[in-house]
Amino acid sequence: MNLIENIREAVTSIKVNLLRTVLTAAIIAIGISSLVGMLTAIDGIKSQIADSFAGLGANSFDVKNKGFSGGRSIQEGKTEKIYPKLTFNEVMDFKQEYTSIGISTVFVSVTGSAEVKRGSKKTNPNTRIRGVDENYLNIKAIKMGDGRNFSLLDIRYGNSVAIIGAELKTTLFDLNENPIGDKVTFFGRPYTIIGVLEEQGSVGQDSGADRQILIPVENASRLDQRGSFNYNITGVASGPERVDYEMGQAIGMMRKIRQDRVIQEDSFDLSKSQSVAESLEEVAGYLRIGGFGIGFITLLGASIGLMNIMLVSVTERTREIGIRKALGATPLKIRQQFLFEAIMICVLGGIFGMFLGIGIGNLISWVIGAGGFLIPWLWMFVAFLICIVVGLLSGYFPAYKASKLDPIESLRYE
Repeated sequence: MNLIENIREAVTSIKVNLLRTVLTAAIIAIGISSLVGMLTAIDGIKSQIADSFAGLGANSFDVKNKGFSGGRSIQEGKTEKIYPKLTFNEVMDFKQEYTSIGISTVFVSVTGSAEVKRGSKKTNPNTRIRGVDENYLNIKAIKMGDGRNFSLLDIRYGNSVAIIGAELKTTLFDLNENPIGDKVTFFGRPYTIIGVLEEQGSVGQDSGADRQILIPVENASRLDQRGSFNYNITGVASGPERVDYEMGQAIGMMRKIRQDRVIQEDSFDLSKSQSVAESLEEVAGYLRIGGFGIGFITLLGASIGLMNIMLVSVTERTREIGIRKALGATPLKIRQQFLFEAIMICVLGGIFGMFLGIGIGNLISWVIGAGGFLIPWLWMFVAFLICIVVGLLSGYFPAYKASKLDPIESLRYE
């Protein structure tokens, strides 16, 4: 018996026992579909996350004071040089120069304990005031609920205009009142409301997102009487693959603005932003492990079922094995015959399972809202290899048992 004959015999055996083959292949298909389906869904969701949350730091970096708050930098227990804080003019110069590469936003926290008044109504002294520019809402992925964003003129001239959070609208205005165009007062200064943010709710431990007021950063700089404000910059790279390169360019720009000497270390901190997408990518890794686990358990059950079927097949074909050995078939050829049969059953089930898994995975990602159609070539290749391995492992013992049968005793078997 040559290799071609073994394959033909395996195909013939599968056709003769079609129902048994279909049921066994179905078990394999379920295991493969669960594996491919879950991994396809995870990849589809991850792709959607990367697109949706790119503005939350996936392609961005932050420039801050050395040691975040400025002052003395401490390294290895030693107090190092005192670094001056980033000034308003420096961060605005950086923003202007960075426009040759991409966009950036300058923002500063004025206070987290302001009392805001409107007529006879006032808030608790826990309102957050933040100075921002026209790019802040876009880069930080904050949506407007009503009104408009800051204009270039608002930022350039530091107009006394403000965008308020959803909670402040509820606190200071009646249900049917429109806050746009009205005035609120804090720090003894009146500000005209030009917009209201969408309700954001609590984000992690930050429960004050809805009771914040945004004002132009130029206007905020005028409130810095003692030079104690910490100005921050968030720059956005043109793509995930260019973040490191453009961070290097940003370092050069800021060193030039800060007039850092060649041998001097950076007088500021620049770091890649930790994004929501990066955090969810870590979760996706755990989900992949879970998907492999579920698929492995299902395939383990399928391999046991396949081994049982192959053992039954060996018993049923004892006389056939005896005849083949009497005609000169070697133990190797007998083993190959049954191994090929087991592998073919696994591959047939695996192919069906791969298509079923791709469909299920894309359906799940579509229902969740990921959109698009994903063909996971890597997971298909892995699934195909798994099918072959399962076929070898499940078919080897029955094939070995068949190859060791005594031809005389086999011919007597009824």
